[in-house]
Amino acid sequence: MLRSLVLFCALLLPLPALADGFTHLAGLVERGFAVGAEARLLGDGAAPGESLGAIEPRRQLSPASVSKAYLAAAALSEWGPQHRFTTRLVTPGRVDREDVLDGDLILEGSGDPGLVAEDLWKLVQGLRQRGVTAIHGDVLVSQWRFGPVACVTTDRCQARRRAANAYSAQLSAAGVNHGSWCLSIRPGAVGEPARALSCDTAEPLLPLDNRIDTVAAGGGTEFSVERAGEAGSEQLILRGRIAADAAPRNVHRASADPAWQTAQTLGALLVQAGITVEGAPRVTREPPPVEVATLSAVEGRSLQELLLGVMHYSNNYMADVLTLGLAEGSQDLPAAGAALAGFAEALPNHGPLTLDSGSGLTTTNRTTAAGVNVLLEHMYRQPALFPAFVAGLQSPATGVMRFIRRGGDTFQHHVMLKTGTLNQPFAVRAAAGYFRTASGRWGVFSVLVNGNGTTPYLSWPEVLDPLARDLEAMIQSR
Repeated sequence: MLRSLVLFCALLLPLPALADGFTHLAGLVERGFAVGAEARLLGDGAAPGESLGAIEPRRQLSPASVSKAYLAAAALSEWGPQHRFTTRLVTPGRVDREDVLDGDLILEGSGDPGLVAEDLWKLVQGLRQRGVTAIHGDVLVSQWRFGPVACVTTDRCQARRRAANAYSAQLSAAGVNHGSWCLSIRPGAVGEPARALSCDTAEPLLPLDNRIDTVAAGGGTEFSVERAGEAGSEQLILRGRIAADAAPRNVHRASADPAWQTAQTLGALLVQAGITVEGAPRVTREPPPVEVATLSAVEGRSLQELLLGVMHYSNNYMADVLTLGLAEGSQDLPAAGAALAGFAEALPNHGPLTLDSGSGLTTTNRTTAAGVNVLLEHMYRQPALFPAFVAGLQSPATGVMRFIRRGGDTFQHHVMLKTGTLNQPFAVRAAAGYFRTASGRWGVFSVLVNGNGTTPYLSWPEVLDPLARDLEAMIQSR
């Protein structure tokens, strides 16, 4: 009888009272969404900070791309902000007096998630500077550290055969251009097909089925680009129209095999540099021989620069390549994610979590709002790492993602956040980061909103607008 009375009284309480500070965000609970949220001030030393709001902060929910905050924290802790990956061209052979490389040329993939075609060109120029004009041997791309990595998400599995996006790129220690092909689409003469050019090489490396028509100026531009086929038999299918006065547009599409893409790009750049090659470039999973000479090397961008791409643009390829690298080249993404989860679970008071990827593209990732805040506070208390970590978050006023520009001046200029989005198999909208109160104190907040099979589509304004109002009230009150 007493239990029933307590439950009855609880049901009579207005939802804002149960939400404890998140009075506006709590409306999503009424609509059937699962919500985990927590906002609190950062305490001094070992003393816990004051709680400003909470909705089931220990509820296990999908964080989507907020998972990347875990990846960034672990990578900075393991390698430091100035770590750089070095990609090398090596050979077990030798360069003779006639500037011929007698032996195989091997590109050793370093797991650099930011390797681009410009870096390959620098490697080729380094080879030319050594005087090499011909290669009497094979050109190999070695992805021995990891790759090809089995797909564990619907998007990546489908992209092995067909892709109309870049975010579902496959994973490899020797991938280039984030595992995606790039085309520059430009208008041709009116009535003729558009011009489709490679962003990286003199000629496109894939066959093109180009049916983009050039129409009169002002006629409107609308086209699609799809990559179809498996590695070795890929083609790009282009459909639509482009106006004669349209500006060029670069289009990126996930490749079927990033290491194979690297091999083809490297081979083309060698030819462009005037270096003759005997055979077709190919991929290997074998490491280079123990005794090799380095003919050319290029250092990638620093880790803190790489993390800007991971965090600001929520780059799934970069995040998961770094995750695999942290796990010392695991061939299995969920296993690498488990190692990442181990980093977080070692933080005092974090609690259990599931990370099957560092990107959050895996729909099985689970954590809590309270756990995310533990991670954020941990990084805040790392003076050597915090500047690089917080730089990956965005201010609503100036961030590269325009959809976060919500709320009033207080939210716009006192908050730094990372967002996460999934639409299938259910809607996920997540946000986490730091805020500064009116008196200058630091705080952390995390909000995880998950739908289910019966909840409707959830737009970002439906989450960010109430969150902004709640955080503004907290910021202004302290």
